[in-house]
Amino acid sequence: MEGEAALELLDGVTELVVAKGKKIERFDLAGARPSDDELLGVLLGRSGALRAPALRVGDRFVVGYNAEILSDVFSA
Repeated sequence: MEGEAALELLDGVTELVVAKGKKIERFDLAGARPSDDELLGVLLGRSGALRAPALRVGDRFVVGYNAEILSDVFSA
């Protein structure tokens, strides 16, 4: 999945959580939604495809692997 199609995955999402190594970024999409370019910058990898894993859980969208994030998402 690439570009605009990746942005469509965010329809109805209020929080985007992105893991890049040990760094965790959280975006409030309901309040202060970043620009599409900024969102694509965190959603897509170097190849231009959606980073993995990518999970939607309720109104949250999680991109990237981080054990702390996954534990938090699935225990809520």
